[in-house]
Amino acid sequence: MTQDYTQYQAPDNLLQDRVILVTGAGDGIGRAAALSYARLGATVVLLGRTVEKLERVYDQIESEGGRQPAIVPLNLESASHLEYQQIAETIDSEFGRLDGLLLNAAILGDVRPLEYYPIDLFEKVMQVNVNAQFMLIRTLLPMLRQSEAGSIIFTTSSVGRKGRANWGAYAISKFATEGMMQTLADELRDTSNVRVNCINPGATRTRMRASAYPAEEPASVCPPEAIMPLYNFLMGTDSAAVSGQSLDAQRK
Repeated sequence: MTQDYTQYQAPDNLLQDRVILVTGAGDGIGRAAALSYARLGATVVLLGRTVEKLERVYDQIESEGGRQPAIVPLNLESASHLEYQQIAETIDSEFGRLDGLLLNAAILGDVRPLEYYPIDLFEKVMQVNVNAQFMLIRTLLPMLRQSEAGSIIFTTSSVGRKGRANWGAYAISKFATEGMMQTLADELRDTSNVRVNCINPGATRTRMRASAYPAEEPASVCPPEAIMPLYNFLMGTDSAAVSGQSLDAQRK
């Protein structure tokens, strides 16, 4: 039976002197994670598409006395191989290290049967939710390998564990995410100090959730800040023995 880490209480210095990149850091779960990691002592690299949102997170981290973060504007739908390499070079030159990677950015696409799913939208969802994650891992893994306790966290979903009608490209992308996590975890198991896991946030109060369930009352759904215990646990060294797991951020 998998241990429950949803009530984990992080020590104040859990992520002291660590450098962590968070994708989709401008809003929702990514924003909550970036703020949480900064409060625990990390230097956070904020990656996202909308600079204004990233700047607001940056300003909040600084106003709370956190370590100065960095902003990396990137459109995952259209980013080139060169842009991914530039991210790695920038992090290496600015910080000289990378200890953690939270792969949080994703898009929903349409909720409709595959029979009627737009081909161009399917390709867009797979580009953002799958291909971009591979490219980030491909370029950043050499730095993560140099960390004494590197951590990669993928973001999964219940529809990426058991197929559900009408969830289309999003569900398929999350099945791919689970497979990428398992493959990478097995490859790194005996060759590095990098652990690799998935988090299923569950029903969380985000823009994506609102677009998938427009009739749902937002106040009835868990806010992103409430699911941070598992995100903190998997990014810190207390999870050094945990890898290859797909864990739920909320109790069932």
